[in-house]
Order: sequence, then structure tokens, then C-alpha cells
Amino acid sequence: MPREQWSTRAGFLLAAIGSAIGLGNIWRYPYVAYENGGGAFLLPYFIALLTAGIPILILEYSLGHRFQGSAPRVFRSLSERWEWLGWWQVFVSFVIVSYYMVIIGWALSFTYFSFGTQWGADTESFFFGDFLGVTGDFWEMGGFQWKVLLPVVLVWAVVYVILLRGVRSGIERMAKVLMPVLILMMVAITIRAVTLPGAGEGLNVLLTPDFSSLFDERVWMAAYGQVFFSLSIGFGIMITYSSYLPKRSDLANSGLIAGLANGGFEFMAALGVFGALGFLAAQQGVGVDQVVDAGVALAFVIFPQIINQFPGLNSFFGVLFFGSLLFAGMTSAVSILEPAIAGVKEKFNLTRRAAVNWVCGPAFLFSLLYTTQGGIRYLDTVDRFINAYGVALAGLVELILVAWIARKLDEMREHINDISDVRVGRAWQLFLSVVTPVVLGAMAVFNLIQEWRTPYEGYPLSGLVTLGWGTVIAAILLAFTFQWVGWRQPLKQKEERG
Repeated sequence: MPREQWSTRAGFLLAAIGSAIGLGNIWRYPYVAYENGGGAFLLPYFIALLTAGIPILILEYSLGHRFQGSAPRVFRSLSERWEWLGWWQVFVSFVIVSYYMVIIGWALSFTYFSFGTQWGADTESFFFGDFLGVTGDFWEMGGFQWKVLLPVVLVWAVVYVILLRGVRSGIERMAKVLMPVLILMMVAITIRAVTLPGAGEGLNVLLTPDFSSLFDERVWMAAYGQVFFSLSIGFGIMITYSSYLPKRSDLANSGLIAGLANGGFEFMAALGVFGALGFLAAQQGVGVDQVVDAGVALAFVIFPQIINQFPGLNSFFGVLFFGSLLFAGMTSAVSILEPAIAGVKEKFNLTRRAAVNWVCGPAFLFSLLYTTQGGIRYLDTVDRFINAYGVALAGLVELILVAWIARKLDEMREHINDISDVRVGRAWQLFLSVVTPVVLGAMAVFNLIQEWRTPYEGYPLSGLVTLGWGTVIAAILLAFTFQWVGWRQPLKQKEERG
């Protein structure tokens, strides 16, 4: 059976950008920028984008396109003993999507709650109490929270249908519809937010540069971390997506467009978020630093407060904001699932329907853990560890394999330059073989030191070991297990030779 392909380059780019633009672009980047020097953060962020983000993106495009396979197949093609790395990335994606779908379910619920601002005046109590029903003790799981479970089931059903339809009729068609709508929604949110009373103060807080922060190594690690996580690299996603490209495809130019589009969207979202935070601070008569927050609290506690104070059509603004979260999450969720689907489809010679069933079924069952009353703590713990010690480490090992063990950077550079209008030079190889591995290694050491000094969020050691380290170790063990399982169909001889 011939390999599926994107129908157009624009379809691939929209899908790739849709994968990169996710929930974190809207609620994570603004806070990271604010916490790491404001306007001055743009310099390390841009440097990180040019020296790590876009080079790795182009590398993963070239790997998928050159070897025409999922991440496990590509790494097996590089070296037969390294197939496990592809499965590690697949299982990291599997873990992430199991809780990511739950957050998309929250966004769907809050899109509905926006009509008539059903969350009331005390948005914090509504989110953590009425909606999530959070229990007191870490291990007090409680029962299923039906207000959470039902929208999660609905989101899973929609994503399942999209994936069944395949690359061209499912993923590409969804991206062509949702991405333009998402961008228009975010533009509307940003324009309205920056024109609200008090918005200027919020923008000043975000953009006023603290140049002393440029001498703080933590700021640079935050910049590289943000770029790495926001571009969907190290998940096997871009390797898989690029394997569906036709033979003649401009890989380097596509990487530049996707990387810069993602960065532009993040910056636009930050303007909108901090304009709205400035408005809320003005309404409450406090400083912006007293209303700013990170993560889920920003989206599901602070923004409902902003919407409550919104001058006219606040329900419409709520639907616009939470609808943008919903669409951003959907385009990312589909991409996070695709590496696993492609991997098991190739490994076990399955039909697409069978592969989708084998991946989505277990992922859905795992996501049920996060729909319980203790779910948000389990979600928070798994998210922290799988990102810090799954995605980043998998990306580091990928660079070590390609640059230093298989020594394929020269071959990949030639492949890119043969088919791309924009050529990559020796600097690209230097970034991938030296600069980025050093930064990712430093990030891993820094995270381990922080973990040792202060247990994450004060959670009990049993929880951090079981759900945190346990999840990371399980993903690695499963990766090696899948390497030992034989392929149901023979790989091409040239791929086995690498």
C-alpha cells in the first residue's frame, strides 16, 4: 500500500503549525516571558529559536522525509540498535496526550460556561470545587467527575473520527479549517484586549526589559526550554508528519516558516493575555503582578475573572477565548497521537483503523485517571516529569545519535540542500552537534538539582516517585520492549543498512 501524503505543501504547513500552536502558547509563554526579564526575554528566545528550535525542526523534517517512516522506523534506519529511541518518543507522546485531552475537555466545558458567565463571581472556587471537585489528599482519588468526564469523551470522539479519516482527509482538512479560524480568533482577542482600559499597564509589565536577566543562566534555559517544548520537537511528531511529504519538498523553508509562525503566534498571545491582565488589575485597583499567574489557573481562574469584568458582550469574549483554547488543543492533540499510530501501523502491519483503535483505546482509558476528583494533581505531576525528563532528554539523545553516533548530519544537510530553496550550512551542524546538546544537558542537570532540593509542588514523595519518575521509567522500559518485538513486515534492505 503506498504511503499517505499531504495533498499540498500548505496543508502540511498548516498541520505542522497547528501541532506547534497548542495550549502552552496561550498560557505558558506569556508567563515565562514575564518571569524571565519581560522584553529582554525576546533576545534569548529569538537566539534559542535560531540556534535550537528551527535547526532541530529542519533536522526532523529531513529524517522523516529521507527515511519515509515513523520515528521508530527512522531511528532503526539510522542504527538497528536505536529503534527504542523512536518508541521512547512515541510513548512520551502517548503519555502527554492522555492528559492533554482532559485539558481540551476543560476548554470545551468553559466555552459552554461562557454563555451567561456560569462560573459566577468566585471563579477559583468554581473551577477547583464545583467543576473539578478537587479532593484534599494527594492519594484521595475520589470518583469520576462527570462534568469533566463527559466533555472529555466528546473530545475523544471527535479526534478519533479525524484520525480515522487519515492524513489527507482527516488531519490536513481539519488543519485547513481550524488554523485560519484560530488565528482570526486570536487576532480578535488581542486587538480587543490591548484596547481595554488599563491594558497599557499590563503591556508595560510584559515588555519592559530587565537586561540584568540576560546574565542569568536560568533565563537562557527557560528560553531554550520554551522553544523546545512549543515547536513539537522531540516527540516524533515532525518526523512522522514530514514522512508524508512528496519527494520534492522544500524542507528548510518549511522549517523557517513553521518556527517563525509559532513564535509570532506566541508573542501575539502574550500581548493579548497581558493586555487583559492589565485591564483586570485596573478593575481591581491592584498591580499587574498581583493578578498574573501561570498554567491552568491563568486560563480557567484568572480569565473568567477578566471576562466577568468585560465591558459588554462578555459571553462572546469568553466563547472566543475558550474556543481558541479548544481549537489550539485539538490541532495539537491530533498531531501528538499520529506518531504512535504511524509507529504501530508500520511495526505490526496494521490497517489505519486498527492502529487508531490500538492507540486511542488505551490512551482514552489512561485519560480517565485525570477525570477523577484527584485528577488535577496527577495531571500536574505527570506533566512536570514527562516534559522535564521525557521530551527534553529524548531530544538530547536524538541529537547525540544523529550527530555523534550515526554521524548523519552531513548526509542530512546534503538531503535538505538538494531539495530546498533555502540552504543550510555548517553553522546548522554546529548548533545541532554542540550548542543544543550542551544546553539540553545543562537543563537536565538543573532540573535534577531543583528536584532534589525541593519536591515539586510539595507533593508527597510517594506520588512523585509513582506518577512522576514511574511514568518516565515506564516509557523507557516499554520502548526497549517494543524494540525486541519483531516487525510484521520486513523493512527495506536499504533502511536496515541505514
